[in-house]
Amino acid sequence: MEKIVFEKNNIRDYVKTVIAEKIERLKNFIEFTLEASRDIKKTPKYDSMREEMQEEIYQMQRQLSALNDLKRNMAKVLNNSTERVQLGSLVITNKARFYISVSLGEFFFEGDRFYAISAESPMAKKMMGMKPGDEFTLNKIHQKIIEVL
Repeated sequence: MEKIVFEKNNIRDYVKTVIAEKIERLKNFIEFTLEASRDIKKTPKYDSMREEMQEEIYQMQRQLSALNDLKRNMAKVLNNSTERVQLGSLVITNKARFYISVSLGEFFFEGDRFYAISAESPMAKKMMGMKPGDEFTLNKIHQKIIEVL
């Protein structure tokens, strides 16, 4: 695998931006749905439509709460360079690139695929404390840590 230089600070900022954009979009959608629910005219289906919209709003508010939790947790993510895997580490293996931060999942940064995973995820737990050169197997997939930033 060709050695590529990644600026962990830029990746951290990107993840924070993605979370902030998701929060903003969801807030806008909640507001739109609230306004639409107020505009429903009294019809025979009025109660069931309004009930469905309230349930949708409730689900979006739960998602918003979860995104706000991600945002708060990102504030705790360290940005300093480390020799061993810990919260805030960018881990490059022979199979993938993992950013140990929050559970955001797959994202692309400057054309490269990354996975933002929580320190509580099985993958992160397996890698915690490891250093470049260490190897591990999870779900029958063997990986070698190439670099820890």
